[in-house]
Amino acid sequence: ALTLFGLVMVFSSSSVSMVAAGASPWAQLVSQMVFALIGFVFMAIGWFLPLRAYELPRIVYGLYGVCMVMQLLTFSPLGVEVYGNRGWIKLGPIQLQPAESLKLMLCIVLPLALQHVQAAHRRGGARPNLKDYRLPLALFVAAVGLVICGKDLGTCMILVFIGLVAFATSDFPKKWLAGGGLAAVVFITVFVVTSGNRMSRILATYRGCEDGAQTVCYQSTHARYAIASGGMFGVGIGNSREKWNYLPAAHNDFIYAIICEELGFVGGLLVLLLFVVIGWCMLVVAVKTPNRFASSLIMCMTIWIVGQALVNIAVVLGLLPVMGLPMPFVSAGGTSLIMCLAAAGVCMSAMRSQPQIHAERAKA
Repeated sequence: ALTLFGLVMVFSSSSVSMVAAGASPWAQLVSQMVFALIGFVFMAIGWFLPLRAYELPRIVYGLYGVCMVMQLLTFSPLGVEVYGNRGWIKLGPIQLQPAESLKLMLCIVLPLALQHVQAAHRRGGARPNLKDYRLPLALFVAAVGLVICGKDLGTCMILVFIGLVAFATSDFPKKWLAGGGLAAVVFITVFVVTSGNRMSRILATYRGCEDGAQTVCYQSTHARYAIASGGMFGVGIGNSREKWNYLPAAHNDFIYAIICEELGFVGGLLVLLLFVVIGWCMLVVAVKTPNRFASSLIMCMTIWIVGQALVNIAVVLGLLPVMGLPMPFVSAGGTSLIMCLAAAGVCMSAMRSQPQIHAERAKA
């Protein structure tokens, strides 16, 4: 439902900018529809694969390695820089964001690696030792390190959330987890403080935009204009004023502002509630699933999909500084949509392993 709704809103929010760029008003919609079809194919494959397929180390680690190589290519001549972040690669007419595939693979590879450590502890009866966690820690640090080198703090934050959830749902000692969380906070703080651009965004968000209405605050200001114009029921689909090249990234990171303008408070609230329902359902299944690998995997997917959606909404509402995260399923962007739909398929496969769901499917 979110994907189909996203197609409508991508067309509504991008048609004017497409015409202004000399392209067809349908160009962005057609592109997004192609990505959606590819994503649904990936979702179907992920759905029909049994859970044990995601527990095969050679395949999982191999795919993770491919994603890491693709992320490394962002620093090669194939790499493309967008808004100061070097996180894309261009292969002919196709532009990919490898970090999106890293999110998906990290949600699978970390629970798998941690499950192997737990199994070894149960067999040997030994107490947890930090050396035992070298592999999952190395996988996690490598992914975060490559993304942060591209200066993509928003994506890095989501990867950190995924990692913290994966380690929290394993037998990783909680005092080590607390120390790692504190180290992550210190690292991100230093990374932000040493960047004038990021500091200006933060100060603009929490101090006001009087001095930067036409610079650092421009996007946030016009997002507020869009939300304010929407009122309770909106100005109607297609009738947004801010999409007339006033609001930058209206069909990408700030599509929620156009949703609130065209569909009002009611439409914006319904989108938010859809993500809350998805998150609640995923968490309920994860808690009830006896398979710890499946439970951890679903938890990681939840913090990625729902957490990123809530961060995106908070940015548009001005509660968080601008950080360039798209809204899952809804925002324009091929790699993000394909990986989110693939994640949905993997989650459904993991959910089928839950005994109650398996029994109900057998009855049907």
